[in-house]
Amino acid sequence: MLDVLRRQELFRYYGFDPSRPPPMVATLEAETKAYLDVEYTLAVSSGTAALELALIAAGIGPGDEVIVPAWSWISCFTAVVRVGATPVLVEVDNTLCLDPTEVARATTPETRAVMVIHYQGIAADMEPICAEARKRGLVVIEDCAEAPGVFYRNRAVGAWGDIGIFSFQHNKPVTAGEGGLLATSNPRFYERAVRAHDLGQYRPVHVAVKPPTEPSFSGGQYRMSELTAAVALAQWRKLDGMRARCRALQSCVLPRLEKLTGIQLRRIPDPSGDFGYEIYFFANDAAAAARYREQLNARNVWCQQRTGTYPQYRREYVINGLAAHPVLSPFADFTTWPAKGYRAEDFPKTEDLTARFVALPIGWAYSVEDADYIAACVEAVHAEIQG
Repeated sequence: MLDVLRRQELFRYYGFDPSRPPPMVATLEAETKAYLDVEYTLAVSSGTAALELALIAAGIGPGDEVIVPAWSWISCFTAVVRVGATPVLVEVDNTLCLDPTEVARATTPETRAVMVIHYQGIAADMEPICAEARKRGLVVIEDCAEAPGVFYRNRAVGAWGDIGIFSFQHNKPVTAGEGGLLATSNPRFYERAVRAHDLGQYRPVHVAVKPPTEPSFSGGQYRMSELTAAVALAQWRKLDGMRARCRALQSCVLPRLEKLTGIQLRRIPDPSGDFGYEIYFFANDAAAAARYREQLNARNVWCQQRTGTYPQYRREYVINGLAAHPVLSPFADFTTWPAKGYRAEDFPKTEDLTARFVALPIGWAYSVEDADYIAACVEAVHAEIQG
């Protein structure tokens, strides 16, 4: 940060020396590219911007459908609507990520992409998801906003699909307060994302990465500043240390929870790649989950949701089907709304799972004593509830 301020070069593309562009955003892109083992990364203004850019890069727009887990953050739905496409909601499974069997069920002739959300520090089951998507010619977009540093089968999330996105918002493992990143190994997608994020332009720094072959088109303005990149870069360099810390703390808690009857731990498709922050378990029913939350909160173990995530079909803009202008809504031709596929009763599995989970706080700032205390509190509450 001090380096950026001393140079007084806050804009990524030019400063005082025309022969030397400011380095911070470019360094962030180079280091994240190497970490993820992809061909291209593009730093942008937010994770939401990265999602919109991923859709634009893939050429998704009006008349297209995008499969989206019903349990996901607001941006996953609204980004699809903003490019004029239709989000098709599907069930999650006991990973709280997309159920791989839903890809085949939800695909129609209009389906162009499937959006996979790696929810809260674990990877979705990418092998079967990618296999189903490839079989149907679908673009795979990975939302890794809550999963930087997470691996699946020894490969970083964000590198499995066609495009991956990351967020540096305040509540994410790697934070710059705000900011985002797009990752891909597809040269066409990279160039289109660059143009879309910078008003259709393609500047020399990107020409050096990949010579232009795509025609220019009208784009938005989703550039990252040097100041944001400085914070994000410093935080990204701490990622492996934070992950190791969380996994060590998690190992103090999970073995004790595994011994408790009447609860089920969240399934992790690849435990070796898990980041280790926040532990989820499922109670037998919603009433029992509520009792766990109440009694754990009373013991100062804050176990409520911290992500702002809840089922898309319960959000006001889904219930009314509106966009910024009526003509821009992909639901404008629906005769009744909410229509089938956008109602709670259409998602029995998601309804059940999200009503029964309890989320335990674990983070890199916690101590071993904190982890032991959390485990002991769950054991004590379990004994009270189970009798």
